Amino acid sequence: MYVVKSSLPDDDLKTVAEALQGALVDLVDLALVAKQVHWNVVGPRFRSIHLQLDEVVDSARAHSDTVAERASALGVPPDGRAATVASSSGIGTTPAGWIKDADAVRALVDALGAVIVRMRARVNGTGDADPVSQDIFIGITADLEKHHWMFQAENA
Repeated sequence: MYVVKSSLPDDDLKTVAEALQGALVDLVDLALVAKQVHWNVVGPRFRSIHLQLDEVVDSARAHSDTVAERASALGVPPDGRAATVASSSGIGTTPAGWIKDADAVRALVDALGAVIVRMRARVNGTGDADPVSQDIFIGITADLEKHHWMFQAENA
């Protein structure tokens, strides 16, 4: 059932829908990973990393909403359910329990790196199909790369 119909040709819509859904899953998981680490980080740099993690959470949540609403605008129902996120995310597992500050930073560098690689593929794959969605992916990638740089600098 299509409640909202896109003006994109079907092949382009399929390409963009897959990219938007993948981005949604990665961003929802990134927010969850960053919050999990946020709750469990310990060590001398606790406070600064704790606060920096919330910046990633806020950013990932805002971007996930933008992506989901873009999908809806194109007539594609977004799926951010826990089971979908768990089975589709490109982010590796996050350790349980307390996590030392240096390990927390490494976990975020890895998580952000994984999402950035997949987001860049979405940028490359959607330009012809839908420059509007590509523009969204470009903005998200730039923001994630800024977070990635800042976390990398933490352990330099």
